[in-house]
Amino acid sequence: MNSTSGFIYNVLEWVTRFAYVNLLWILFTLLGGVLLGFYPATIAMFAVCRDWLRGDTGKPVFPAFWQYYRRDFVKSNLLGLFVTAIAAFIALDIFYIQTSSADLSWTYIPLFAFMLLFLMYLFYLFPTFVHFDIKVGQVIKNAFFIMLINPINTLLIFICLGSLAVIMQTVPALAVIFGGSSFSYIIMWLALRSFNRVNKTGAEMEG
Repeated sequence: MNSTSGFIYNVLEWVTRFAYVNLLWILFTLLGGVLLGFYPATIAMFAVCRDWLRGDTGKPVFPAFWQYYRRDFVKSNLLGLFVTAIAAFIALDIFYIQTSSADLSWTYIPLFAFMLLFLMYLFYLFPTFVHFDIKVGQVIKNAFFIMLINPINTLLIFICLGSLAVIMQTVPALAVIFGGSSFSYIIMWLALRSFNRVNKTGAEMEG
């Protein structure tokens, strides 16, 4: 196999992997009745992407995905309660502002700022859950701390995801086939950079 054929083979192999993980994410979300399946499936997807990023690409995808899904089913749904509660709070605020007879347009700015902060927080919440073997309460706290000390990395996540979103908006089929897996891979990749920085900073402080 020459270099060109090898390159094409590797590209097709990774395309297949991303499409397969995205399909598993959708199927296992449905398997849990959506409400109970979404968070375990999302955590499993991030965990598989973490394995790839750490060089463990030889592990069969389906057994790995199923293992993460089953192992973290309860714990991920506990985290999901927290995320859903905040999302519901935001939705209720938007509904109240839009239906209120009073002029509450001034509240859009702080609400938008809170929504943006929450989105940035989510960039680190799921990777923190996957990367560290800690309790849900510690995941919630540590993810917020990591977000605060990595503004440049957060900006990079926005740029990468924004660019990918533009591409997928141009070709909507890509969003269906690769949407979840490609977004989680990028987020996990940049989150690992943040984790390494936190570990390095901690080691320097101890030294």
